[in-house]
Formats: sequence, structure tokens, C-alpha cells
Amino acid sequence: MDNKIYLVNPRGFCAGVSRAISIVDTALERFGAPVYVRHEVVHNRYVVDSLRRKGAVFIEDLAEVPDGAILIFSAHGVPMSVEAEAKNRNLTVFDATCPLVSKVHVEVRALSKRGAEVIMIGHRFHPEVEATLGQYDNPDGGIYLVENAQDADRLQIRDPNNLYYVTQTTLSITESKTLVEHLRSLYPQIRGPRKNDICYATQNRQDAVRSLAHKVDLFIVVGSTSSSNSNRLRELAESCGCRAYLVDDESQLDEAWFAGGIGSIGVTAGASAPDILIERVVERLKAVTGYRPEEMPGIEEKRNFEIPKDLQRSL
Repeated sequence: MDNKIYLVNPRGFCAGVSRAISIVDTALERFGAPVYVRHEVVHNRYVVDSLRRKGAVFIEDLAEVPDGAILIFSAHGVPMSVEAEAKNRNLTVFDATCPLVSKVHVEVRALSKRGAEVIMIGHRFHPEVEATLGQYDNPDGGIYLVENAQDADRLQIRDPNNLYYVTQTTLSITESKTLVEHLRSLYPQIRGPRKNDICYATQNRQDAVRSLAHKVDLFIVVGSTSSSNSNRLRELAESCGCRAYLVDDESQLDEAWFAGGIGSIGVTAGASAPDILIERVVERLKAVTGYRPEEMPGIEEKRNFEIPKDLQRSL
């Protein structure tokens, strides 16, 4: 391809991230600071720092939240135990859990009630995974986290005929498919959700990177290292044979990456990266390389998730 900066589409904010940020902004506007948020509302340093300056206080333990305070659950969701604790303390809670994550929670709760055993495919210690694991509470069944084939091989399933799997929404599609196939080889009767748990935005961004990565010399992914979907985009580009780097913003671009001449550059952004950071990265790339940017065709995402009705009524 020519010496250009190719901007893949779609990129940046998804509907779930936009909704979560809007919930925090609206709560701050309506109730004033401080507003407490359990975990980073989305995994992006710029977004979190911006909300912190407005008066959001990010916490991990509800013991840090004063009585009578406003509490928001992050887009990644929370275990049922956290929901119960907030209710028992009579905190005013607004739930910013992404509706696509909530869908997985509903699946797990239903399976828990039936006493089925559930395999959760995801990354250990990720807040979405911890929240999903925390939806299961039936001692007659069980839920097990699997990160890789080795984890699957070590499982001791009591009833393979009553076994299901769910996945973290921000996984690599290829990674998830490979592991599901391995689970099916171990447990032929295992069943999964009717519709893939990988969220539409994750899939769209991965498809866009995959379509371009073989045609460019270098890929820049805008996103924070704490962002699972951003990391998967970088890994995907690399798996296609393209050098790829994950950067929070333009300050992390290293001119050595472009030394000796780069034929073309692909740019994308994780679902929690705001447009302003993408614009700054592109401007820096233009200054360093002299290349001009070009928008690539892609899927237009029209989905929109409304903020909670109880918060809408408070305006």
C-alpha cells in the first residue's frame, strides 16, 4: 500500500463505554461531587483522569464509600455480593454495567439456578470476569475459570452432561474459538450461549484490524494497557505478521519505530479510547512521517444504550 496512515473503521468508543461515561457525567451534574465509582468505569487512563477531575472517586472496596453517597458500578459489572452490600447499606446505586456484559450475567444466573456446571472463558483478575464469576451461587453446581487449554485439561467436571460455557465479552474471537473447540474435544456434550458472548464492538474492531494488518507495515493501537480489547487488537495485528504497538496517547509514540522508512501505517483504537486521543496520535504520526491519513470503509455502528431510567428521571 502507498505511504499513508490508514484509519480503520470502526474504532474507539462503543455504545457500552459511551453509556458508562454518560452515567458518571450525568450523576455528577445532577448530584454534584463526589460520586463514587466501583472500579475504573472504563479502562482508559485519559477518561478516568478526566472524570476524576470532575469529582468522580474511584474505589475498589465499598468500605471507602460514605453512607448516603452516590455509587456507580463500572461498565465491567460487579459480583452479586457487591450488589447486596450496596443494597444493605442503602446506597444510591446507578448501574453502568454494559448491557452485553449483563446478558452474560443473566445466562450465568439462570445456569446457577439449574445447578449446571459452567466454564467461564476469560482472563484471570479482569473485573468483568470477576463480576461474571460472582453471578454463580449454587453449591450443587460450580463455575470454573479457564484461560487456556492447560486450565481446561485440569478441570474435574462432575456431570459433563450438564455443562455449559460462557466467555468474557472482550476476548479475541480466534482465541475464544480455539478454546471452545478444545473444550468440545474434552466434553462433547458441552453447550454454549445461543449467540456468541463476544460483543459486537469487539468483533467489529478485530475484523477491521484483520482486514488491514496484512497490507500495512506497522499498526498503532490507541488504548490503555489495562484495556483487554485494546490488547487483543495489538495481538491480532501481530498475529497477522504486522509490527504493532499499544499507546495511551501521542507521547508514547517512539520515532525509532519509523526509522528507515515505513511503507504504510494502520491506526485503530480500543472501545474505551476517546476520539481526542486518536486525533492526537494521528497528528503526531503526520508530523513524524509526513504521510497523510485516509479513512478506511467499515461497518457503521448505530447501536445506542440508554442510561438508567431512574437516573434519567433525576434530571
